[in-house]
Amino acid sequence: MPTLRQLWKFWIPWFATIVLGCFSDAVAQTSYKVTDLGIVKNGWNLSCAMDLNSQGWTITMNGLMDPVSNFSGAVPVIAHASINIGELNIDLGTLGGPNSWMNWGGINDRGEAVGMAETSVPDPDGEDVCGFGTHLTCSAFLWRNGHMSALPTLGGNNGNASDINNRGQIVGFAETPVPDSGCSASQPHHISPPVLWEEGKAQALPTIGGDPDGIAFAINDRGQVVGDTGNCAGAIHAVLWENNMASPLPDLGSWAVASGLNDHDQIVGYVGSGSTFFAALWQNGALTNLKTVPGDFAAIATGINNRGQVVGSTMDSTFSWSHAFIWQDGVMTDLNKLFPEESNLFATMADKINERGQIAGMGTVVSGPHKGEIHAFLATPVDARIDKSIADIAPTHPKFNLPANVSKQLLQRSRLGRFEQ
Repeated sequence: MPTLRQLWKFWIPWFATIVLGCFSDAVAQTSYKVTDLGIVKNGWNLSCAMDLNSQGWTITMNGLMDPVSNFSGAVPVIAHASINIGELNIDLGTLGGPNSWMNWGGINDRGEAVGMAETSVPDPDGEDVCGFGTHLTCSAFLWRNGHMSALPTLGGNNGNASDINNRGQIVGFAETPVPDSGCSASQPHHISPPVLWEEGKAQALPTIGGDPDGIAFAINDRGQVVGDTGNCAGAIHAVLWENNMASPLPDLGSWAVASGLNDHDQIVGYVGSGSTFFAALWQNGALTNLKTVPGDFAAIATGINNRGQVVGSTMDSTFSWSHAFIWQDGVMTDLNKLFPEESNLFATMADKINERGQIAGMGTVVSGPHKGEIHAFLATPVDARIDKSIADIAPTHPKFNLPANVSKQLLQRSRLGRFEQ
């Protein structure tokens, strides 16, 4: 469920042309120092930095993906959330089960982190909310001062926390005890509204148009929340919550998701359009199509900072992750054109961007002994030109050494499971 933005209209047209032209040249000269955050445990083959705070600490999902999985949704043999602080990696652990994971992550400037983790208790209704195939109860968690604790639900068994702000407010979704009659018998599900956790208590956020379900993806330091509401099939309405009131964001009559926002009333996400979807920016009540990297089929925007810099990811015609991008003032740029060749990582996802312009995401290792692995990265802007970018030596996204179903599972985490093929 997604968003977009309009270009500024200057009253002197020739001045606008000069400004945009200078900006385009500035983008071409920007480059990044890329820190490969690697694989946290020997033998694992996937890591992805989903969020970061103002210090550049990242929250990362890490796993060993089943290489012989032959059904929809790759299954991690084991997966753990972690925090990276420079070369230090802190495994956040679980709540008694084998796995912990996240949506788009959530870490604030105090180093408090949120996500979802399995317990050791089988789900009494056979649900598999964490999505690992274990059918264990899945709990939203708060990790603080080295300890992971479960967040309350709305009377059901499962929940998931997506984001935490610097005031300690947490958002996500939580189950009620009421079965969702709109779900198929093969995939039982309880009604799960979007939720705000504050001072240890769960408060359901209102939905749009009678939608039974929803998820809050992001919260800023003003307490504004964005996400989506919908049903078992997925997102329908992109939503802004403010003062416990839900406002639908413009879409194209199909579906939309809002996944990120800043403190200046700018929201980003993605909007369904026919058989595809596009990265979007909502601002001043208007929806702007951020388009996609040339040659790709779809795009999502997931992060925006207070400077209006947007990051996200594009997908090819098979809905495999293809290119990470940065968008600013009407210009979308393939992030790989700004990564030096020596980074050895071809960026396929850019998830969040902080006020320093640092970007968290994931990329495919281009060469060497780890070729084809998927590694988390932290990209920090530097004032330097690039002689040769990683895009010059890998003009199309390299093939994974992982099953194609890895992309499908990440799509499901993005509320885009309907596009699995």
